[in-house]
Amino acid sequence: MIDLKAKSAAHGMFPLRLGALSADEAASRPIFSIAPFKGSKVDAALVKALGIGLPDAGASTRKGDVEILWVGRGQYFLIGAAAPKLPAAVTDQSDAWCSVRLAGEEAGAVMARLCPVQLDQLQEGQVVRSLVGHMSAIIVKRSGGFEVMVFRAFAKTLADELRAAMVSVNAQAALPD
Repeated sequence: MIDLKAKSAAHGMFPLRLGALSADEAASRPIFSIAPFKGSKVDAALVKALGIGLPDAGASTRKGDVEILWVGRGQYFLIGAAAPKLPAAVTDQSDAWCSVRLAGEEAGAVMARLCPVQLDQLQEGQVVRSLVGHMSAIIVKRSGGFEVMVFRAFAKTLADELRAAMVSVNAQAALPD
């Protein structure tokens, strides 16, 4: 009999360490996409079930290990908990995404090489839907860096892009003044 073992989206590609920079695959957690039906009371249902509501555009809400990200117009990700019964289109996205945490004093410089959005102005918890390299991504500002989410199929490309940008930033930092 075949013994199948689940592997993470970026199995064996992380951690990446270079100077004071680090990139680590985020721990696996449930992710549910929520697209509220027109005129529905999804926010009230989430507050009642989980104690947190939908965030504003470009933001996130958090209670303990449960977080809701705005990921586009009328689209949210519930992360860290199973979705309660909601008046919305809800799909399990848990295995569809690769999530990587980039940390270090120069994390912003790494992202500046990969993303066309000025991320250094973001406050912790703010969310941007943009490109990282040529990949569609969800970028969340975290304490000390960023969380970058790309489709699972792009995990290797994300690792390669982050590694190249980290090498560039690290080399530039080593140059004499």
